[in-house]
Amino acid sequence: MNNPLVTKPQIKRILLGEISGVHGIKGHVLVRTYSAEPAGIAAYGALENETRDKTFTLKIIRATDKGVVASIAGVADRSAAEGLRGTKLYVERHKLPKASADEYYHADLIGLKAIDGSGETIGEIISVQNYGAGDLLEIKRSGAAQTDLIPLTNASVPEIDIEQGIAVINPPDLIETGDSGARDQDE
Repeated sequence: MNNPLVTKPQIKRILLGEISGVHGIKGHVLVRTYSAEPAGIAAYGALENETRDKTFTLKIIRATDKGVVASIAGVADRSAAEGLRGTKLYVERHKLPKASADEYYHADLIGLKAIDGSGETIGEIISVQNYGAGDLLEIKRSGAAQTDLIPLTNASVPEIDIEQGIAVINPPDLIETGDSGARDQDE
């Protein structure tokens, strides 16, 4: 008997790339990758589309300035490849390497409880944005409709504990000038 109140835990997935075009007549695709090394996207095995109903196994042909040219198992001609344009490619989070100290995957930050230095709940991190000047944590305040953007720097976010599910946030008006630097991020 299924209990409607019991839900299965959602498996976190990371967006690793997107099929942005086709290359040639043999079904090769151009993939814009978000991995540290563009050709490394194939090292994670089969990738899933956004709806999880299709998987794609890539074989890298070569890297270009726009991404990687790859063949996909089961795709043998240009028209089949054209149908995949715009497909986002995901991998389950547990397949990625562990981030080093002071580095975080965006997916690991989303959902963390944002607290202040005294342990009071501020809200929840709902996304990580970057408008060109560094990463910003978007925090949905508890009991409010508004969100705040907090720079992901050591001064603004002095502590992140993924295991405990918290990020300590210093409100911007309490931050001294001369920030000690931005934290590194892996996509």
